[in-house]
Amino acid sequence: MLFVVLLLVLAALGLLVPALTTSDTIWAWSSVGASVLAAVVLIWDWWRRRPGDPAAAAQSVDQLAVADDQRVVVPAEADMPPADEEPPEEDTDAADLLAVADLVDEVRVLDERPRYHLSSCSWLAGRPTLGLPAQEARQLQFTPCAVCRPDATLVSRHRAARQEVSDDHA
Repeated sequence: MLFVVLLLVLAALGLLVPALTTSDTIWAWSSVGASVLAAVVLIWDWWRRRPGDPAAAAQSVDQLAVADDQRVVVPAEADMPPADEEPPEEDTDAADLLAVADLVDEVRVLDERPRYHLSSCSWLAGRPTLGLPAQEARQLQFTPCAVCRPDATLVSRHRAARQEVSDDHA
Protein backbone atom coordinates (compact mmCIF):
# COMPACT_ATOMS: atom_id res chain seq x y z
CA MET A 1 0.00 0.00 0.00
CA LEU A 2 2.83 2.38 0.80
CA PHE A 3 4.29 1.61 -2.60
CA VAL A 4 1.10 2.93 -4.26
CA VAL A 5 1.24 6.08 -2.11
CA LEU A 6 4.90 6.57 -3.00
CA LEU A 7 4.09 6.31 -6.72
CA LEU A 8 1.24 8.82 -6.36
CA VAL A 9 3.48 11.29 -4.50
CA LEU A 10 6.18 10.92 -7.15
CA ALA A 11 3.56 11.48 -9.85
CA ALA A 12 2.37 14.60 -8.01
CA LEU A 13 5.93 15.91 -7.89
CA GLY A 14 6.41 15.09 -11.56
CA LEU A 15 3.24 16.99 -12.44
CA LEU A 16 4.33 19.92 -10.31
CA VAL A 17 7.41 20.55 -12.49
CA PRO A 18 5.43 21.42 -15.67
CA ALA A 19 2.94 23.36 -13.53
CA LEU A 20 5.77 25.61 -12.32
CA THR A 21 7.47 25.94 -15.71
CA THR A 22 4.35 26.64 -17.78
CA SER A 23 1.35 28.84 -17.23
CA ASP A 24 -1.09 25.94 -17.77
CA THR A 25 -3.07 25.29 -14.57
CA ILE A 26 -4.10 21.77 -15.59
CA TRP A 27 -0.67 20.54 -14.45
CA ALA A 28 -1.08 22.13 -11.03
CA TRP A 29 -4.58 20.68 -10.58
CA SER A 30 -3.33 17.26 -11.71
CA SER A 31 -0.59 17.48 -9.09
CA VAL A 32 -3.13 18.40 -6.42
CA GLY A 33 -5.36 15.53 -7.56
CA ALA A 34 -2.53 12.99 -7.30
CA SER A 35 -1.69 14.29 -3.82
CA VAL A 36 -5.32 14.05 -2.70
CA LEU A 37 -5.54 10.52 -4.12
CA ALA A 38 -2.41 9.55 -2.16
CA ALA A 39 -4.02 10.93 1.01
CA VAL A 40 -7.24 9.00 0.30
CA VAL A 41 -5.26 5.77 -0.14
CA LEU A 42 -3.45 6.36 3.16
CA ILE A 43 -6.72 7.04 4.97
CA TRP A 44 -8.34 3.98 3.41
CA ASP A 45 -5.39 1.81 4.49
CA TRP A 46 -5.57 3.25 8.03
CA TRP A 47 -9.32 2.62 8.10
CA ARG A 48 -8.76 -0.99 7.03
CA ARG A 49 -6.18 -1.58 9.77
CA ARG A 50 -7.71 0.43 12.61
CA PRO A 51 -7.88 -1.22 16.04
CA GLY A 52 -11.16 -2.90 16.88
CA ASP A 53 -12.09 -3.60 13.26
CA PRO A 54 -13.14 -7.27 12.87
CA ALA A 55 -11.66 -7.43 9.37
CA ALA A 56 -8.33 -6.06 10.63
CA ALA A 57 -8.38 -8.46 13.57
CA ALA A 58 -8.91 -11.42 11.28
CA GLN A 59 -6.27 -10.17 8.85
CA SER A 60 -3.47 -9.61 11.36
CA VAL A 61 -3.92 -12.48 13.78
CA ASP A 62 -0.18 -12.51 14.42
CA GLN A 63 -0.45 -9.17 16.22
CA LEU A 64 -3.08 -10.61 18.56
CA ALA A 65 -0.73 -13.37 19.63
CA VAL A 66 2.54 -11.47 19.93
CA ALA A 67 3.05 -12.60 23.51
CA ASP A 68 2.54 -16.22 22.46
CA ASP A 69 4.99 -15.83 19.60
CA GLN A 70 7.63 -14.38 21.91
CA ARG A 71 8.10 -17.69 23.68
CA VAL A 72 10.81 -19.70 22.02
CA VAL A 73 9.83 -23.12 20.72
CA VAL A 74 12.39 -25.57 22.03
CA PRO A 75 12.05 -28.96 20.35
CA ALA A 76 13.47 -32.17 21.75
CA GLU A 77 17.13 -32.76 20.89
CA ALA A 78 16.13 -35.60 18.58
CA ASP A 79 13.89 -33.23 16.59
CA MET A 80 16.56 -30.58 16.19
CA PRO A 81 18.53 -30.79 12.93
CA PRO A 82 22.23 -29.88 12.96
CA ALA A 83 22.96 -26.18 12.37
CA ASP A 84 24.32 -26.78 8.87
CA GLU A 85 21.31 -28.88 7.78
CA GLU A 86 17.89 -27.65 6.79
CA PRO A 87 15.06 -28.54 9.20
CA PRO A 88 12.46 -30.94 7.81
CA GLU A 89 9.31 -29.63 6.16
CA GLU A 90 6.11 -29.37 8.19
CA ASP A 91 3.41 -31.76 6.99
CA THR A 92 0.56 -29.31 6.35
CA ASP A 93 -3.07 -30.37 6.13
CA ALA A 94 -4.79 -29.42 2.83
CA ALA A 95 -7.36 -27.22 4.61
CA ASP A 96 -4.58 -25.46 6.50
CA LEU A 97 -2.67 -24.96 3.26
CA LEU A 98 -5.66 -23.12 1.76
CA ALA A 99 -5.94 -20.93 4.87
CA VAL A 100 -2.20 -20.11 4.86
CA ALA A 101 -2.45 -19.02 1.22
CA ASP A 102 -4.56 -16.04 2.38
CA LEU A 103 -2.69 -15.05 5.56
CA VAL A 104 -0.62 -11.87 5.76
CA ASP A 105 0.96 -12.76 9.12
CA GLU A 106 4.71 -12.35 9.05
CA VAL A 107 6.99 -15.36 8.83
CA ARG A 108 10.79 -15.35 8.74
CA VAL A 109 12.96 -16.68 5.91
CA LEU A 110 16.72 -17.09 5.50
CA ASP A 111 18.51 -16.21 2.31
CA GLU A 112 19.28 -19.31 0.22
CA ARG A 113 17.14 -21.57 2.47
CA PRO A 114 13.81 -23.13 1.39
CA ARG A 115 11.89 -22.96 4.71
CA TYR A 116 9.91 -20.25 6.43
CA HIS A 117 9.68 -20.01 10.20
CA LEU A 118 7.97 -18.27 13.10
CA SER A 119 10.11 -15.57 14.67
CA SER A 120 10.34 -17.74 17.79
CA CYS A 121 11.81 -20.76 15.97
CA SER A 122 14.83 -22.11 17.83
CA TRP A 123 16.42 -23.21 14.55
CA LEU A 124 16.83 -19.55 13.54
CA ALA A 125 19.02 -18.88 16.64
CA GLY A 126 20.85 -15.71 15.75
CA ARG A 127 20.72 -16.16 11.98
CA PRO A 128 19.87 -13.05 9.94
CA THR A 129 16.30 -13.36 8.64
CA LEU A 130 13.88 -11.47 6.44
CA GLY A 131 10.20 -10.98 7.22
CA LEU A 132 7.55 -11.86 4.63
CA PRO A 133 3.78 -12.32 4.71
CA ALA A 134 2.95 -16.05 4.86
CA GLN A 135 1.06 -15.91 1.56
CA GLU A 136 4.06 -14.32 -0.19
CA ALA A 137 6.43 -16.90 1.30
CA ARG A 138 4.20 -19.65 -0.13
CA GLN A 139 4.04 -17.90 -3.52
CA LEU A 140 7.84 -17.73 -3.56
CA GLN A 141 7.93 -21.53 -3.06
CA PHE A 142 9.14 -21.47 0.56
CA THR A 143 7.90 -24.40 2.64
CA PRO A 144 7.08 -24.48 6.40
CA CYS A 145 9.60 -25.59 9.02
CA ALA A 146 8.74 -28.73 11.01
CA VAL A 147 10.55 -27.41 14.11
CA CYS A 148 8.32 -24.37 14.75
CA ARG A 149 5.31 -25.52 12.63
CA PRO A 150 4.31 -22.07 11.28
CA ASP A 151 1.34 -23.28 9.21
CA ALA A 152 -0.37 -25.07 12.11
CA THR A 153 0.37 -22.19 14.50
CA LEU A 154 -0.79 -19.38 12.20
CA VAL A 155 -3.93 -21.21 11.09
CA SER A 156 -4.92 -22.03 14.67
CA ARG A 157 -4.41 -18.36 15.66
CA HIS A 158 -6.41 -17.22 12.65
CA ARG A 159 -9.29 -19.59 13.47
CA ALA A 160 -9.23 -18.59 17.15
CA ALA A 161 -9.37 -14.88 16.23
CA ARG A 162 -12.24 -15.48 13.79
CA GLN A 163 -14.08 -17.45 16.47
CA GLU A 164 -13.47 -14.64 18.98
CA VAL A 165 -14.79 -12.05 16.51
CA SER A 166 -17.89 -14.11 15.75
CA ASP A 167 -18.48 -14.68 19.49
CA ASP A 168 -18.24 -10.91 20.09
CA HIS A 169 -20.88 -10.27 17.43
CA ALA A 170 -23.23 -13.00 18.69
